Order: sequence, then C-alpha cells, then structure tokens
Amino acid sequence: MRGVENKSDALFLYVSPESFVPADHPLRPIRKMADKALASLSGEFERMYSQTGRPSVPPEVLLKSLLLQILFSIRSNRLLVEQLGYNILYRWFLGLSLEEGIWDHSTFSQNQERLIGTDIAGQFLQRIIAQAKESRLLSKDHFSVDGTLIEAWASIKSFQRRDGEPRNRAGRNDEVDFHGQSRTNDTHASTTDPESRLYRKGKGKESKLSYMGHTLMENRNGLVLDARVTQATGTAERDAAADMIQNIPGRRRVTVGADKGYDTEGFVATLRGMSATPHVAQNDTNRRSAIDGRTTHHPGYEISGKARKRIEEIFGWVKTIGTLRKARYRGAEKVSWYFTLAVAAYNLVRMRNLGVGTA
Repeated sequence: MRGVENKSDALFLYVSPESFVPADHPLRPIRKMADKALASLSGEFERMYSQTGRPSVPPEVLLKSLLLQILFSIRSNRLLVEQLGYNILYRWFLGLSLEEGIWDHSTFSQNQERLIGTDIAGQFLQRIIAQAKESRLLSKDHFSVDGTLIEAWASIKSFQRRDGEPRNRAGRNDEVDFHGQSRTNDTHASTTDPESRLYRKGKGKESKLSYMGHTLMENRNGLVLDARVTQATGTAERDAAADMIQNIPGRRRVTVGADKGYDTEGFVATLRGMSATPHVAQNDTNRRSAIDGRTTHHPGYEISGKARKRIEEIFGWVKTIGTLRKARYRGAEKVSWYFTLAVAAYNLVRMRNLGVGTA
C-alpha cells in the first residue's frame, strides 16, 4: 500500500536533541572534555562580566560555538548562527533545546570580541592539556618545535609606503603595477592589517602578507603544549621556540627536535643553556652545522627527527579543517587567539582518537 505524504507539522514535540545523537557519535567525547575544561574556567568568566545589566550569550556557549566552527570548517559567524537554527547536532553540542531561540550573528560577533581580548583561549588549551596529563598521554622529556606561515587577511595592494600619500583608488579592485618598485617591511606597511609583514617561505616562492604560527609538541602522542602567533620575521621561529621551551615545567633535561631552519649557533647555544638537548636537523649546505657528533651519534637524535615530522600534521589540520590557511581576523592578537583555540580543537580530536572521554 502506498504511503500518503503528511505535510502538517506536529503541534507538540516531546523530544530533546540528546535523543537524536547516536551513543557512539565522535562529538560526544569532545563535548565531555570541553565541558570539563569550561567548568574549571567558571571563575575566569565571572571576573570578565559585570554583575548588572542584560545577560549576554554565555561564554561557555560562545567558546563551544567557535569549536564547532573549527571542527566543521564553517567559514563565517553568519553561517554558523544560521546552521545553529536547524542543525540538531550543533544544538545538542551547545546544550540548546529544540525550541530555544538563536541569537543574531551580530550579537555573536560582539560577544566574541570580549573573549578575544582575554587569555581564555590559552587557558582553555591548558585545561585540555591537564586532562591529557591525567590520562598519561604526555611526554615529559621529548618535544618538537616548528612554525608555519598564516596568510594575513589583507591584499598585497594594501602594502603601501609608510611615508607616502594614500593611493587614489580607481575602483573597488583597481589594477596596480608593482614592476620596478622596491618594497620592504621597513618602508612599506599594509593599510588593511598594519601588523602583518611581507614574507616568503623560500627561494622561488611568492611574497605574501603573513603572520607566523608556532607550536610546541610533545613527542609521545603528538599533542600541542603551547601555541602562539607572531609577526613573520627571519628570527621569529627561533625566538618563539626558545620562549616556549623556557616555559616547559620542571628542571629535568629534555630533548627538542626541530628542522634545519633552527640550526644556528645562537639557537643551539640557547637550548643548551636551558638544559635542553638540541635534536635539530643539520643544515650543512655551504656552511658548517651547529650540531656536531656529540649529538648526532645518539640513537635518540634519529628518533626525534622522525617524531618531529608529526608537527606538520598539526599545521595541516589547522589550515584545512580549522580554515586557518588564511587568517579570519586582522591583528596579531586576534589571529593568535583563534590559532590557539584551533590548536586546542586539534588536541580534543587527537585525545578522542586516543580514547579519552569515551568511557
């Protein structure tokens, strides 16, 4: 017998989003870990908000919304808010009922600005790391560092002379001829994002307005312990790495793996001064490497060289799934905040795959 299509809506609905989400859905352990981390940040949220006035969007909901944006590669706040209106899985993740109204995208962006001006993303990352430590997933002795370029949200046309007159635009996207011009970061700056810098990845590569993201990874399971964004300069990777290594807790000797870009006498000496053994890849092309046989003859040197390559998986995930190949914000502070949250999301996915939160 042929069924008849019933186009009338039910008057009452007595179900919750929980009933729609499978028991083995991969978001369940991620939600469990995120909720535990956010609960420990309740005191920080209390200090951020006034005790009077109109209630805002709960900061816990804001942060989990941004996690959804990263995990599902949602390209904008407007699209995120739109999907929250009809996606039951997203509503369940945020703890919203089916009949609960969704805020306007402009309200979401305005409330988000309050979080970006704080260190909440960094503290959230540390709470996630603490859960990994409880599950004994972290190495205390072996680490890797690396950096990656993040293209700034600014056009190369905005890179103009610092002391010159503003360029007269002939339209929304007028043509500009740069041939024969010498443009450097000392004499030019972007009018769209002044903190970004012109940088190229290597010889033969095009120069782009960029920032540089840095991570410190432990080598046991490839989890990120520290992350930050700086201006893109020739020494930014080594400077940020030394700062992150300095912040490793404890006084025990550690090993630090890194690629050839870190093979300089200054950086190697800095690591040795911090009781860190530099397992840095040798750069001996037309030069003398700062890493000699005292380091390379140990079996751990080769192991570190293999383990450090996993840090590229983190950058690949953050740029593709986390949509950070090109920055979503302008200014180093905002880009760093979102980069740190994206790294925390990566840790959540990695820890779920390792079995955390599945019990």
